[in-house]
Amino acid sequence: MANSLAKQICFLSSSTPDNTVRIATWNVNSLNVRLERVLAFLERQQPDVLCLQETKQRDDAFAFDAFTAAGYQAIHHGEGRWNGVALLSRIGLEQPRIGFGSSEDEYGARLIGALCGDTWVFSAYVPNGRSLGSEHFGYKMAWLAQLDALAASFGDDEQVAILGDYNIAPRDSDVWDIAALEGMTHVSPAERAALASLAIHGYRDVFADQHPEGGIYSWWDYRDGAFHKGHGMRIDLCMASPVLAKRIQDAFVDREERKGSKPSDHAPVVFDFS
Repeated sequence: MANSLAKQICFLSSSTPDNTVRIATWNVNSLNVRLERVLAFLERQQPDVLCLQETKQRDDAFAFDAFTAAGYQAIHHGEGRWNGVALLSRIGLEQPRIGFGSSEDEYGARLIGALCGDTWVFSAYVPNGRSLGSEHFGYKMAWLAQLDALAASFGDDEQVAILGDYNIAPRDSDVWDIAALEGMTHVSPAERAALASLAIHGYRDVFADQHPEGGIYSWWDYRDGAFHKGHGMRIDLCMASPVLAKRIQDAFVDREERKGSKPSDHAPVVFDFS
């Protein structure tokens, strides 16, 4: 599959001004519905690399031509109705990697990566888990163990960014009311421990480093006016390897993309590295 993806890359060249690299992540909750919003976001925020999750498209339906016209190389891993991940880059897109390296992606279309310039960038869509103790929760924990192994496979001097919808809020301050989520997924000790295990390899939650106070969210339920009430969670993360984490300059949530017509339930999160 990696070979077929590589053939779909349109090689372009681009320079990044001011020696700053901007990497963003966005769970778009169907690219079929939100392609125009993604193209407008690319124009407005000018990310050098954009990680997409939950495209809900097959590879043969992905909008390669539209992204090429916007100045981006693109690779996509999708199976249709569910899941789907993509990488868009204007600073290079080499050595594409699909899933965790097995010939069959047993977890579905949830991970894609490539070397973008001098940095390995991965777009990850962690399983939801549904409920503690369920088969789906076990599936989530197994997936996170595979992600941990992937992170550990890189050397200490390599620049790696694993971005995406982790379906985990790392801290109590990353949810609107931790008491309201007691006994639920996304905040359980097991999930947080699995995420924290990346720190053993030196990976940093660089948004938390920039905003230690918390209280900034990237996801709000469509129901009950959650966005307007401020009932959200920060579950869209960038875990950066030690050498890359040292380069973080800024991180912010683009809340404008959660407004207007037909928004995703996630907002893009943007990271600037020197």
